[in-house]
Amino acid sequence: MKAYLDHVGIAVADLAAALAFYRDALGLEVDAPEAVVSQQVRATTIPVGQASLELLEATAPTSAIARALDRRGPGLHHVTLRVDDLDAVLAQLRGRGVRLVDEAPRPGVHGSRVAFVHPSAAHGVLVELVQPAAPPATLTPVTFELGDLRVSVLHDGLFRLDGGAMFGVVPRALWESRCPPDDRNRIQLSMRPLLVEGDWGRLLVDCGAGDKWTAGQRDIFAFDRARALDHALADVGTSAEAIDLLLPTHLHFDHAGGSTRREGDTIVPRFPNARYLVRAAEWEDATHPHERNRASYLAPDFVPLREAGVVDFYDDDHEVRPGVRIVRTGGHTGQHQVVFVRGGGRTVFFPADLIPTTAHIQDPWIMGYDLFPMETLERKKAYIRQAIDEEWVVVFEHDPVVPAGIIRLRDGRRVVEPLR
Repeated sequence: MKAYLDHVGIAVADLAAALAFYRDALGLEVDAPEAVVSQQVRATTIPVGQASLELLEATAPTSAIARALDRRGPGLHHVTLRVDDLDAVLAQLRGRGVRLVDEAPRPGVHGSRVAFVHPSAAHGVLVELVQPAAPPATLTPVTFELGDLRVSVLHDGLFRLDGGAMFGVVPRALWESRCPPDDRNRIQLSMRPLLVEGDWGRLLVDCGAGDKWTAGQRDIFAFDRARALDHALADVGTSAEAIDLLLPTHLHFDHAGGSTRREGDTIVPRFPNARYLVRAAEWEDATHPHERNRASYLAPDFVPLREAGVVDFYDDDHEVRPGVRIVRTGGHTGQHQVVFVRGGGRTVFFPADLIPTTAHIQDPWIMGYDLFPMETLERKKAYIRQAIDEEWVVVFEHDPVVPAGIIRLRDGRRVVEPLR
């Protein structure tokens, strides 16, 4: 069992008076109060580092907080430990004969599940165990107009990758509260292709992982295909057959795996009427992989395209269609590229694996997968500064909750204002 300090609960008789100290005197940031009906309390969370303080005010004389105030007055009430699987932890404690206040989990704040261990089993300390609620994944396309262009952030379902690899040198203690890992240290991620429609046709940037996976691979990556790219295309009134141009940012399986599909014993292009536009140097890297990248470059995803004669190669940055420009960044792969869509005085920025999730908007939060991390850092810093100044719409291809948003500075900190 792994457990982490989540918060310290403090019983208060008067929440407003308590906030006069913690918020006003100390200057701490305070979350909005939330009523927890099942526990008859009103709770206010105060983040302090990687944990928090939780001020608890009784809402009924029969609540545990009211009884604690009657016995001991205001003060420390409990210590809360965060766990990944509350049911498993409770089963383990019951198996060891530990006395519990709650034999089964009950609802907590912010949609969490909680259970208390009796103080007699924890040497006089009331211990709360909490399993946070995972943010619900967003698998609904987001569509908006950009002058004469129609832009849709689509999806190709969910999958999981190792959390440590997704955040490189950033310690788990800093990222796990934002991206909770499972018992195999994997975090949930999305795959979000970008559809751009103009009077010149339909262009799809990236296409997810597709469906050519073995049972073992599905287990490793925890692919969730309940809502995938075909569903998203139908949601915006189109289909794979209507795509004219497929533009991969690079040829890794989670960006280009959906380029092909199985048809009996053969693999064929998934988008039958599309030309596939691939940077020549990226094709060279993908077809001559080395020890660091061969697990991500899978030949069935792209080699059949050339055999079918549907690939057009290019060398330099350029405008592939009016309003759509590609720019090489390197960093993640040697030829990784980003896409800009401009129209109606606005810019949509598709950074792909340069900024894969909203957690990666901080400069040093760079994936361990990146082959050239200093290139990532240089390009990322420049683009984020410009994105903030010019209020670009940024697409977060691997963020399971926020498809796109505007990066803003608030009190010196970067935050994402989601685009819905």
